[in-house]
Amino acid sequence: FCSQQEHAYPADELMPLTCRGRVRGQEPSRGDVDDALGKLVYTGTEHLLTVVFQVLNKTKEFEEAVKKVIKDVNLDNDIVVSVFETNIRVLGGLLGGHSVAIMLKEKGEYMQWYNGELLHMAKELGYKLLPAFNTTSGLPYPRVNLKFGVRHPEARTGTETDTCTACAGTLILEFAALSRFTGTSIFEEYARKALDFIWEKRQRSSNLVGVTINIHTGDWVRKDSGVGAGIDSYYEYLLKAYVLLGDDSFLERFNTHYDAIMRYISQPPLLLDVHIHKPMLNARTWMDSLLAFFPGLQVLKGDIRPAIETHEMLYQVIKKHNFLPEAFTTDFRVHWAQHPLRPEFAESTYFLYKATGDPYYLEVGKTLIENLNKYARVPCGFAAMKDVRTGSHEDRMDSFFLAEMFKYLYLLFADKEDMIFDIEDYIFTTEAHLLPLWLSTTNQTISKKNTSTEYTELDDSNFDWTCPNTQILFPNDPMFAQSIREPLKNVVDKSCPRGISRAEESLGSGPKPPLRARDFMASNPEHLEILKKMGVSLIHLKDGRVQLVQHAVQAASSLDAEDGLRFMQEMIELSSQQQKEQQLPPRAVQIVSHPFFGRVVLTAGPAQFGMDLSKHKAGTRGFVATIKPYNGCSEITNPEAVKEKIALMQRGQCMFAEKARNIQKAGAIGGIVIDDNEGSSSDTAPLFQMAGDGKNTDDITIPMLFLFNKEGNIILDAIREYEAVEVLLSDKAKDRATIFKGKMIPNYIIDSNLEMENMDQKSSESDAHKPNSEEAPSDSQDAGAVGEEPEGGGESSAVGDPDPLSPASTASASVSMAEEDPHTSGPAEASAPEPACTPGDSQPQEQNTQTEATSKAHWDSKVQPMESILADWNEDIEAFEMMEKDEL
Repeated sequence: FCSQQEHAYPADELMPLTCRGRVRGQEPSRGDVDDALGKLVYTGTEHLLTVVFQVLNKTKEFEEAVKKVIKDVNLDNDIVVSVFETNIRVLGGLLGGHSVAIMLKEKGEYMQWYNGELLHMAKELGYKLLPAFNTTSGLPYPRVNLKFGVRHPEARTGTETDTCTACAGTLILEFAALSRFTGTSIFEEYARKALDFIWEKRQRSSNLVGVTINIHTGDWVRKDSGVGAGIDSYYEYLLKAYVLLGDDSFLERFNTHYDAIMRYISQPPLLLDVHIHKPMLNARTWMDSLLAFFPGLQVLKGDIRPAIETHEMLYQVIKKHNFLPEAFTTDFRVHWAQHPLRPEFAESTYFLYKATGDPYYLEVGKTLIENLNKYARVPCGFAAMKDVRTGSHEDRMDSFFLAEMFKYLYLLFADKEDMIFDIEDYIFTTEAHLLPLWLSTTNQTISKKNTSTEYTELDDSNFDWTCPNTQILFPNDPMFAQSIREPLKNVVDKSCPRGISRAEESLGSGPKPPLRARDFMASNPEHLEILKKMGVSLIHLKDGRVQLVQHAVQAASSLDAEDGLRFMQEMIELSSQQQKEQQLPPRAVQIVSHPFFGRVVLTAGPAQFGMDLSKHKAGTRGFVATIKPYNGCSEITNPEAVKEKIALMQRGQCMFAEKARNIQKAGAIGGIVIDDNEGSSSDTAPLFQMAGDGKNTDDITIPMLFLFNKEGNIILDAIREYEAVEVLLSDKAKDRATIFKGKMIPNYIIDSNLEMENMDQKSSESDAHKPNSEEAPSDSQDAGAVGEEPEGGGESSAVGDPDPLSPASTASASVSMAEEDPHTSGPAEASAPEPACTPGDSQPQEQNTQTEATSKAHWDSKVQPMESILADWNEDIEAFEMMEKDEL
């Protein structure tokens, strides 16, 4: 909080790595993410008006914060903002602040000067949002210009056709509260009309809603349904609107949806998206982190068992990765590796503790706090995680981190006597702002019952206790919650498939082929004889490739034909694995010198040559030095400055491997290549992977990493300011206790949240919280090698044109490459990543098994076309941007 005030106020957000405020228009655009920034002092209206008092009970500081907001927040900006984000963050912050202000004024000690200034600002903002509702459906446009509204010549918005369900359905609490506070009914009427329209457009057979809807026609644009991104807070606001406003229709709608969720989406302990028209069909095989709020909502509903189950599953994922990845697969691998310090899991932890009183959830909260201090804390605040696998940071600290995360963690550990007001008299909005429950009986200008809608009668006997009572839910059984959690303790670890040892193979059931694909050598006469017996023929092509073709009718026996088919299937799996192993996971550059001391971690691209940092867990540590010439394409002229240091150089003018050889010859212990493309950033670009120069690169033994321009400038700026800058190159960020083990630490860097007294103990505890080993790269975060296709092929296995009546299987190892100069080409060398599972279990890298439905297939050894690579990237980037727009 102090860092935000010192470095960012009155900017919307703090940039914790560069220690300055993020002002929209002055920083590189982040696309739809920036629609949440409206030059409205977001962090001020969210944090100053809620956390300072509502959590920390700093009444005097709260009074000063109110004066600051009244003085500094300007609502008449010519800027396009997200209706959804502005509602939950700014309007909610103003209303929450007003609620606290009038409560303090009634107590008679503070805020005696207050005359509803925050409410007046809230009403002004409400009127500025109303033009967005100028649609025939009543669903709001997703964006509005605070000065010109929508569809105005100067508005620069109003042409959108789609919005997310949560965007249109997460308005009722703030808008109804504004109407009840002011007596102006129009706000509540507009929010209710939007909810009514979504309800009428639900899929009637499944009672589910989609993610995205056309605001004019009501047609579902995205027909997948879940409880995460794009829908989440729509369900939350239906139930909470019933609690706040006392309208039974909201509860009836929620119960109808909840029945459908538990019937189709809930697959304990998972919550998986389905198609609204075919709800028995899963829409995707991964979950996003926003669904972590759902156990807390289930507590409010009174359905405790599934809440405990899903929460425990999420906690196991956190223990594996330190944080909840933005998305993870059903077998708990990283799908999207970011973590922007989201508070939803902490929210559910708080509500579960309130419902159960189980001290287990205090231990969960302790783990969250420790991980934040170990891995996210930086000199100017807390930085979002760019990649939970490496521990690298993003220069971002959203306002919801202060408004929600700190609040829920404080309340989790606070005793009732720590609060000077009864929190049970309030309800939390989705952004954790507090609205008083007495609003249900104030200025009721809206009919409470929607008599025009028929509701399905549901058997709700299992959910009678909407506000959980521990005496009823856990009668004389303090072990009840533990008995639900216990079967899930190892659910994450058990999901990782174990490899089959050779001993197990010999004892295993079922026939095994006499020759395994991994052992096959085309030059071995015995192997060729076995292939012939299995009906597999081998053909050497002119370009050096090998074709394998199976004709079952040519096998020595039917059993041999089956062995041949298994061999070909194994070859396909082996090829898929080799293809996947070309893409190395990201690496980390951690600044360990003063004043950073390991708190700043940058995402780095790997190299397909040089030291493999995943096999050298200690990494390479040293001071950085800029080389001359800066491009590193000729003999280094300042070797005395580079010797025993990590060399910094600029991308361009020669191959990466040539740069590495030149700095290695000069005595460097490692190298960092900084992109010469001004403004490039790992925030927006796919991870870059450096490849070799077509020659044998075994002579390069030092580690080489690649930083985009933005991340590289952080190091260059540090050099300009502090001269001596020391970094650690590693496969993943190390916690500070490990970095400084055995070294003298200046007292001024030891903060109250990091005890350095027992380094050995801290180190072992830290290791226990780390992933066992590197995760395989996710689709959206693959370390993609960028460059042209090589002209020639490497060794591979392929299938020619078999007899169309015979089964045929194929396999190949495609070769990826990244070149320094786009006008040259040459093959690259790839090294395999570490297995994704615990080494002790001898578990292999996850494989993609490819099966062939047709009678013939062909794989060659050329590089995957650039268009295909970019298409894959763009698909995942677009999906991530959709999640960000949906709040995400």
